[in-house]
Amino acid sequence: MAEPAVPRTDTDTVPDTGPEPPGALAFEIVVEGAAGARTAQRAGADRVELVSALVDGGLTPSIGTVESVLEAAPDIAVFPIVRPRGGDFVYDSGELDAMERDVRAFARAGAHGVVLGVLTPDGEVDREAMKRLLSAAEDMGTTFHRAFDVCADPVGTLEALVGMGVDRVLTSGQQASAPEGAELIAELVRRAAGRIAVMPGGGVRDGNAAELVARTGARELHFSAMDTVPSPVRHRNPRVRMGGGTVPPEDVRTVNSAEKIVRVMRAARAAVAP
Repeated sequence: MAEPAVPRTDTDTVPDTGPEPPGALAFEIVVEGAAGARTAQRAGADRVELVSALVDGGLTPSIGTVESVLEAAPDIAVFPIVRPRGGDFVYDSGELDAMERDVRAFARAGAHGVVLGVLTPDGEVDREAMKRLLSAAEDMGTTFHRAFDVCADPVGTLEALVGMGVDRVLTSGQQASAPEGAELIAELVRRAAGRIAVMPGGGVRDGNAAELVARTGARELHFSAMDTVPSPVRHRNPRVRMGGGTVPPEDVRTVNSAEKIVRVMRAARAAVAP
């Protein structure tokens, strides 16, 4: 008997986005593997944030996943996240050792950058931990992830990250979504003054992307553009939930949608078109 077909996102129809306008934006797509990275590449995105366990907010992917993504999508920048567990962003010595090892492994594999974030119990940047991880990153690009959104002083944290040489900060403006945090994001963009990229992320859709860009002045956007699709399995046991009630059931999958990626990109570009 033939095996059931596995849903694929890299066969989606990709609408033509047309030429990029002056002051073109950069787009980062959150993906969990090679299929998502291929979808983002085909849709014309600039970069992927590679994660595992997106239902936990994104955790460190395996080195095998990183290598397979780099091979499957060679024309897009790949930034794996380095986050060993869910929950807070205060890490002990063992966790930091694992994080440093992951950064070095991703550098050896050829990743273009890494996504990091370490805080103190008081909500400040853990400077020593960050210096250690940034040193391990060598020449890779660096993004400080949404640990920023639970820091105590966003302006002071921004300045600290600039001083450390971090390339960009991902933020929802310390609100539940980037549109809700647009006021703070705009202030951060103004204060950054080109010294560090401020990238809105969280709740970015085609219906709000243009307004978000216009309100904040940001020139990078971060989003996932997901669809829910049926699993190919025919045999199911509805009594079992592998992750409890907080994660999707085992008979569905979430996948990146090329069409949704393009719609967000097209809407955002409208805000900077001449």
